Amino acid sequence: MAPPAALLDVVHEDDDILVVNKPADLVCHPSKNGPLSSLIGRVRAHLGHDEGRLVNRLDRETSGLVLIAKGVAAAAQLGKLLAGQTVSKSYLAVAHGAIALDAQTISAPIGADESSSVAIKGCVRSDGAAAETAIRRLATFRIGAEVFTSLDVTPTTGRKHQIRIHLAHIGHPLVGDKIYGGDDHIYLRFVRHQSSDDDWARLAVRNHLLHARSLSFHWRDRGWHFTAGAPAAFTEFLARATPPETIPTFPGPR
Repeated sequence: MAPPAALLDVVHEDDDILVVNKPADLVCHPSKNGPLSSLIGRVRAHLGHDEGRLVNRLDRETSGLVLIAKGVAAAAQLGKLLAGQTVSKSYLAVAHGAIALDAQTISAPIGADESSSVAIKGCVRSDGAAAETAIRRLATFRIGAEVFTSLDVTPTTGRKHQIRIHLAHIGHPLVGDKIYGGDDHIYLRFVRHQSSDDDWARLAVRNHLLHARSLSFHWRDRGWHFTAGAPAAFTEFLARATPPETIPTFPGPR
């Protein structure tokens, strides 16, 4: 039986592909908490079979567009596009601090952070895999005494946690980032269900503010472009600014 529509926000669907707007705090891969506790589980329930394949994936707390192939042939073709870096992805992010440059490209190799007690944490290191992220400043604003910057972010490579690592590397971690915000213990307490009131106050939001808002590629002799509006967590956070900020219009396809 298909799940209620509220469990899957469908942006586009045809015979070959499904594009959904994943909410924050939903894992992509199967979990131990039942079939509807993961995006792929919900996709399989929606399709009524197990042939669906996630072409791209997002971190648990990252919201936004995920492309799903409904069959093996489409999955292989779209996977090659993604591996060949011919899929353009744009993210909305909110980072700590005032980023001075209107636009910049962060080119810094990424590998495992062997000094961290968080097993899944990465870092910039000279022997890491090449990684490049372009960022464009949208607005700089204040909430109380703190300064933040909203950004349009375009990764040109697809390393694990790439955007989060690169923003932390330049001294402007994502708002709400439990791993790359500067204190590993916040994440360790979170996974143990021991987060303190002080932890949540420092994080400011339940899930980090990163949203995959556009996806573009050329496939089967035509161009495809999808967008997904930012979730309420973004608008609510920006509304706390003095004066309130708004989420800028989507940038055009790159």
